[in-house]
Amino acid sequence: MVAEQALEEILLPALSLLPPWNILQGTLTLLCDAKTDGSFLVHHFLSFYLKANCKVCFVALVQSFSHYNIVGQKLGVSLTAARDRGQLVFLEGLKSSVEVLFHSQEEPHPLQFLREAGAGNLQSLYTFIQDSLKPADSEESPWKYPVLLVDNLSVLLSLGVGAVAVLDFMQYCRATVCCELKGNVVALVHDTEGAADEGNDILLNGLSHQSHLILRAEGLATGFCKDVHGQLSILWRRPSKSTAQRARSLTYQYKIQDKNVTFFAKGMSPAVL
Repeated sequence: MVAEQALEEILLPALSLLPPWNILQGTLTLLCDAKTDGSFLVHHFLSFYLKANCKVCFVALVQSFSHYNIVGQKLGVSLTAARDRGQLVFLEGLKSSVEVLFHSQEEPHPLQFLREAGAGNLQSLYTFIQDSLKPADSEESPWKYPVLLVDNLSVLLSLGVGAVAVLDFMQYCRATVCCELKGNVVALVHDTEGAADEGNDILLNGLSHQSHLILRAEGLATGFCKDVHGQLSILWRRPSKSTAQRARSLTYQYKIQDKNVTFFAKGMSPAVL
């Protein structure tokens, strides 16, 4: 019998000698997809952190709130309820971009850079994230720790923001969320390998060097398969260890189902055994 595992279960072996990955704070997790759709990773982390009672700021630049909410309900969380109780701060990029471009704004908008020449200043977006996750001085936060989730950073490049500006923005977010607030940052970036996209390559390489955990989803080299949708490579960096032990990697194949994703060792899909 082939053991099918959840994402938390396959991550634990990579993090031996450390506390379980899901209680670590102050980490940057990079999600990367190449020749496949890695959004299932975003949905997993969103539902996981909401279930873990964390305060989440979700910068959603790809899909609408209703899309994430429908998927979240399949995974056992209600984004509407989380937003109403103040646990989730949701920035809907699709809707907000229309407001910024076609309506006058009395106050600075998180996506104000869309109306500025050069579109290189992400200060307003950083300020929005900072204000969303910083607890009030007079109150004790009911949430465990803050989390910033971004889907997806490659969209900023498509909107005219330079790769260096996005890296600077992420550095500020890391300093605030990971170092100051002892929270976590999770961001998705597309890998446009072979597409000669220099800006995206700079962004991906820069974030790869900064990340503690990298999850890379990619399509199968052999093409489409009904029973195996792709493979997931996991790289965990442990800065406290020696150079030889600093990084550990694992590779699994996966199948996306309606309400979950199952993982198995390469070539060990139940369909081929």
